[in-house]
Amino acid sequence: MDLRSDTVTQPTSAMRDAMIRADVGDDVYGEDATINALEQRVAQWLGKADALFCSSGTQSNLLGLLSHCRNGEEYIVGQEYHTYRYEAGGAAVLGGIVPQTIEVEADGTLSLDTIAERIKPNDPHFPITRLLAFENTHAGQVISQDYFDQARTLAEQHDLKMHLDGARLVNAMAATHLTAAELAAPFDSVSVCCSKGLGAPVGSLLVGPTDYIARARRWRKMVGGGMRQAGILAAAIDHALDHHIERIQEDHENAKWLAVALQKACVNTHIGVSDARTNMVYLTLPSVEFAGSLQRFMEKNKVKIGAAKKLRLVTHLDITRRDLERFAELFEEFLKTQ
Repeated sequence: MDLRSDTVTQPTSAMRDAMIRADVGDDVYGEDATINALEQRVAQWLGKADALFCSSGTQSNLLGLLSHCRNGEEYIVGQEYHTYRYEAGGAAVLGGIVPQTIEVEADGTLSLDTIAERIKPNDPHFPITRLLAFENTHAGQVISQDYFDQARTLAEQHDLKMHLDGARLVNAMAATHLTAAELAAPFDSVSVCCSKGLGAPVGSLLVGPTDYIARARRWRKMVGGGMRQAGILAAAIDHALDHHIERIQEDHENAKWLAVALQKACVNTHIGVSDARTNMVYLTLPSVEFAGSLQRFMEKNKVKIGAAKKLRLVTHLDITRRDLERFAELFEEFLKTQ
């Protein structure tokens, strides 16, 4: 049992069969039919003109930023958002793009007033602000469309573009019952990951206008992302889009069950348990030492979790309700030893 992330899923037997049957060619020459079809499909799915297949969410976000901003220009981003904190500083290192960070609010948004204050005036002392970068979901929380519509109005007032890290956009779809195109509508570009809730082994796609995706395709080649017969990976994503979207709701229901079970177990303790955030539950543990003890106890029982004081538990394709029942039993057993 692995509750660390939804990136740990294994391809299903049916997905492996689809990969074996994939019609492939050299994608750098534009000759991989499966990739070409997937890019068209995902562009239409998200309501954009074009799409680009990338090896990872880190790569699709990097290409997204590099294709919006030039060297010395700026993007405004949340301090805890992946495009700033968890992607190795690629935009700054490889593109010379300046991140202007803002603290993330409790609901996962950025203060629009603070964004407006941080947009730079037309002055040679400052980098030129070009882009607002957001996430949905953030830490499992769904951001409202009303918020993004307001952000879009602000962006247009200042002639800025908007990029969405939609790594878990399918979870936002399941939680809101909005379509992918509706969720993507306020944004000029969107990165959507397929190796999380969708359960594909590899791959993300970047979507946006045709000329923008052309720039991204050049950047992809430059950073070593031009793959050859990668249609076997695109076939896995195609299968996931056909078969794994509706089942995302099961992950959310499992997370709700887990949150309630752990909240009951933690009554009269110093452990905080969040409500379910789509497919994530967060535990606030008393100390890092406590977290390490819990991790070691679970590891002895063949359960993988993190060791952070704020501990994230993630439900996914390979986690069943029975798995979670066992985890709750083990958790209660651990508490008795403390």
